[in-house]
Amino acid sequence: MTPTASDFAAIAQRLHAQADVAETVQTVAEMARETLGADWCGVMLVHRGQKLETAAVTDDVVRRADDLQTTLGQGPCLEAVDERTTFVIHDTRTESRWPQWCEQAAGLGIRSVLSVRLFTQAGTIGSLNVYGSRPDQFDAEDAVICGIYAGHASVALAAARTESGLREAMDGRHLIGLAQGILMERFDLTTEKAFAVLRRYSQDRNMKLRQVAAHVVESRGLPD
Repeated sequence: MTPTASDFAAIAQRLHAQADVAETVQTVAEMARETLGADWCGVMLVHRGQKLETAAVTDDVVRRADDLQTTLGQGPCLEAVDERTTFVIHDTRTESRWPQWCEQAAGLGIRSVLSVRLFTQAGTIGSLNVYGSRPDQFDAEDAVICGIYAGHASVALAAARTESGLREAMDGRHLIGLAQGILMERFDLTTEKAFAVLRRYSQDRNMKLRQVAAHVVESRGLPD
């Protein structure tokens, strides 16, 4: 049955309700499988602006299929990101694109594939990849539904990443503040001088400021 507007509203709410990025991306995979009536589903995310990595799967067969694409350097999931479009494979046994990957995917029991790019205006996030065990399991309507779902998933993932980044930044500021307090008390320093000490150790030892602060808080002293 084709999802309605209220169905997609419920999907969006559920995706945004997850606690962090890991839970959000796993929920994206699981709900895509449910929404599209697929056998398996996975999400690949762009890591540090370049490399695609598998972030969530509903079954290990998806991870194996993803690893094959990375190893072979070909496949619909990779191309969905590069070409910024949706790809449908009706049957991996007869598909002429990505012949090496399709042959090995068929050996894993994958016969149908639907891959769509995950993105926001800020850029590409990754790809959503839906797999079926039967030929012709996905049609043009499924591709449209997957595109709409991917839009909601992209926004939820971007929001989760932003919230996670803000939380990490806030935690880092708190940790640095604690480290400053320890140095001020131990060495009779001002706030500015305590921060300058942390920054100098960070630069001299090629450590992140947060790492230096964590060491100070845990050991009550500066790194050797």
